[in-house]
Amino acid sequence: MPQNKRESLIFTIIMCFTMVLWMSMYNVTLHMGGFSMTVLKEGWLGFPFAYIYAMCFDWFVVSHLAKSVAFRFFVKPDSAPLKKAIAVSCCMVIPMVIVMSFYGSLEACVKSGMWSLLLPVWITNIPKNLIMALPFQLIVAGPFVRKVFRSAFPEGKVLA
Repeated sequence: MPQNKRESLIFTIIMCFTMVLWMSMYNVTLHMGGFSMTVLKEGWLGFPFAYIYAMCFDWFVVSHLAKSVAFRFFVKPDSAPLKKAIAVSCCMVIPMVIVMSFYGSLEACVKSGMWSLLLPVWITNIPKNLIMALPFQLIVAGPFVRKVFRSAFPEGKVLA
């Protein structure tokens, strides 16, 4: 877990990159009906805007809210680090899925011009994204990013 604001920003940049890239590919695969080189191309082309959108919401809105909820209802500051990481991750994924599903729906409506589908597409994307994002975050991205982060930035090396 990051120990200060700088570590938190670096960790967020890495985590957001990992999650947005994976979820972009997943969503493009769903909408195109299967995985192909076109999926990679479309997912990568849409990635920069999705990443900026996700970083802004993560850093300025969701992160504070998720940590508040996690530490108020699920863990205490003296809880085990893994328990804190899991609680915060779960509290981050749910609002980020809602926000990013809206972004994906908005992007689809811009491309298709069918604005009447914004709400139905958004509502149907939330569960599809949640069933992928939560396990991916807990089983793959979370452990991977924590390992990469602590390997690159050993505890106490990034000053506040």
